[in-house]
Amino acid sequence: MFGPLGFTLAPQVKASRGLYKFLAPIAQFYARNTGHRQVGLRYDDLLIEERGDVQKAISRLPEDEAYNRAYRQKVAVQQSLLHKNLPKEQWLKPENDIRYLRPYVEQVVKEDQERAEWDTITVTKAHH
Repeated sequence: MFGPLGFTLAPQVKASRGLYKFLAPIAQFYARNTGHRQVGLRYDDLLIEERGDVQKAISRLPEDEAYNRAYRQKVAVQQSLLHKNLPKEQWLKPENDIRYLRPYVEQVVKEDQERAEWDTITVTKAHH
């Protein structure tokens, strides 16, 4: 799938036990070293907000999740200005780094695809 969530081979990797066992430690190492958790951000906080589909998905978030997203981003900006990470006990734990925005983005993408299909539909006359 292409778009705001990018191209992914995750379903194929998860389907292959050997490949999953090989790649899981690499993926975990990468996630630990990206730095977003050290400033309190979740992975979905990194999606590019300028995209229309991501903006629409953000507008559909429940009020508390939207507030939490804005708070996490403010904290991350503050830490960036200070050139410091949060204290280690405040780092986001991997089990709390859930993809909260992904379902909304996927729904928006599906709706946009369906809209495009309906917009390009052609009507043909039935000949009797």
